[in-house]
Amino acid sequence: MAHTPAIPLQARNMWRYLPRGGWLLVAPLMVLVLGLFLGPLTNIMVISVTDPKPGLGNYAALFQSDALGGILWTTLRVCVLTTAISVTLGYCIAHAMIHALARERNWMLSLLLVSFWISVLVRTFSWLMLLGRNGLVNNGLEAIGLITQPIEFMRNELGVLIGMVHYMVPYAVLPLLASMQTIDARVLAASRNLGASPAQTFWRVYLPLTRPGLVAAALLVFILSLGFYVTPAILGGGKVLMVAEYISVQILVTLRWGTAAMLAVLMLGGVLGLLFVMSRFMKLSTVFGGTKP
Repeated sequence: MAHTPAIPLQARNMWRYLPRGGWLLVAPLMVLVLGLFLGPLTNIMVISVTDPKPGLGNYAALFQSDALGGILWTTLRVCVLTTAISVTLGYCIAHAMIHALARERNWMLSLLLVSFWISVLVRTFSWLMLLGRNGLVNNGLEAIGLITQPIEFMRNELGVLIGMVHYMVPYAVLPLLASMQTIDARVLAASRNLGASPAQTFWRVYLPLTRPGLVAAALLVFILSLGFYVTPAILGGGKVLMVAEYISVQILVTLRWGTAAMLAVLMLGGVLGLLFVMSRFMKLSTVFGGTKP
């Protein structure tokens, strides 16, 4: 009988790290996806330091151009206000859902999910019809005698904020709802049994326990607000210029690809940084609809 040579221990251990049969089938597709994802990002980064000439001139323009500084400040201000209003409204809605009966909670959750199916373009044009000078809101306020002339809701930050908050509130509710569902009701009961008033229980017990959800909701809304394009372009009427719309102008109109790429890289870096901070407070899979481990 022929003697079978023994396989060295080191060689046997190497087999443990080789991909199994299923991974061999998926690996080419993973390489393709990574290439299609990382390729354009790398190209944008290269353009930001090579167009119109090699160097960091595009990034230096951030500190030299008043126009770029104004656009960044407008974007930051609108995003912060949108985040604050959306998280406040979202906290109230999530709190009401947690304390509602099961049937009412299911209806509220269904209405919340339905809002995700409505296009942002449809929502924006709906607000355009409602908030115009001859829109339903102004006509209604004039009919009941609250105003004598139409309120300028359009072509300013007020209209942009209304449209963005309307779109962002559901995104604020979901992480807050996930955070509130983890709170043990016995903790709140213990606080009340120890003599704390409802207000003291909320401020000293309930609110601190929901802080991770608050941080996650605020970061999620702020990240999504950074890339808003349709709502500021339509409701702002060109008078509220944010980074996303400015990038579009640089690419399609002025053909200053280097400036557009530089702003895109800044937005990407900011989003990745905020996602990292967000991951310190809550699992990202839970925030974006995944299941808890």
